[in-house]
Amino acid sequence: MAEAPFIIHEQPFQRIKSVLARLCVECAARVVFLVDRDGQPIAFHGDIGDMDTTSFSSLAAGNVAATTSMAKLIGEDVFPAVVHEGERESIFISVIGRSLLVVVFDERSTLGLVKLRTKKASHEVASILDEVAKDSANHRLNNNSFFAEITDEDIDSLFS
Repeated sequence: MAEAPFIIHEQPFQRIKSVLARLCVECAARVVFLVDRDGQPIAFHGDIGDMDTTSFSSLAAGNVAATTSMAKLIGEDVFPAVVHEGERESIFISVIGRSLLVVVFDERSTLGLVKLRTKKASHEVASILDEVAKDSANHRLNNNSFFAEITDEDIDSLFS
């Protein structure tokens, strides 16, 4: 079942951006992304240069989807993290529920440091996203209850 979409308002968005900015500095990362599992970029911090952030986000989500399928084939539910080590740059992806925390880093950092710092940031982002999801669910409930009071007869009487 697909999860209901939610809206991130300014205050929680700024809190997310703050976590990403701190993580970027703590990891000496080039850039840090928060991406949903559908491949949509939510937020990022750092030097993107001429990177196509939409394509990058989509490919990161596709990569996690593929590795999740591989995990299931060998009897695992999920791989909570995915690592790609390149000659000059590397990528660390941490799965946070329906979101991905993606860290792009180079030789100025180490995989161990990135894993350590990302673990803490993942918990913070998860907490913020949980709050956003609850607020969105409450908003939907309030809106639905408003319309639930309107009957078919009420609508017919408006147009009679």
